[in-house]
Amino acid sequence: MYSFLLFLHSTVRWLVVATLVISLIRAYLGIRQPRPFTRADNAFRHWTATMAHIQLMLGLWIYSESPMAMYFLKNVRMGFQQLDLTFFGLIHPLLMFIAVVLVTIGSALAKRKATDHDKFKTMFFWFALTLLVIFIAIPWPFSPLSTRPLFRTF
Repeated sequence: MYSFLLFLHSTVRWLVVATLVISLIRAYLGIRQPRPFTRADNAFRHWTATMAHIQLMLGLWIYSESPMAMYFLKNVRMGFQQLDLTFFGLIHPLLMFIAVVLVTIGSALAKRKATDHDKFKTMFFWFALTLLVIFIAIPWPFSPLSTRPLFRTF
């Protein structure tokens, strides 16, 4: 079950990144060339936040099952001496939680803005900030914090 959850979490990661990038492109274009905030823009705003929340739920489930997280929580001092344990026991979950909070705030604020231009600007700012945090927190193959493959298999 744990390996399936890791596979699912790794796969959904790409959906989160893709919806964020598409939403950012739509927001940027809406800022650069004033246009109405369409139903499609609103749908991408909504689905970006939804995918992030789904990913958070998967991440919390994995965290509760993770041998690395459990070891880190039981041996915090020892965990802080090993970057891989610190990353998966603390850094990754904390930054990803912050990213989900940021995308949620951005989505909610953009939804409530009065003008279309303000909706695009708000969505662009908060979603760009979210993407930055996510890029820091993902264990990329080139990351100095911890590495994992781009595509996890079973």
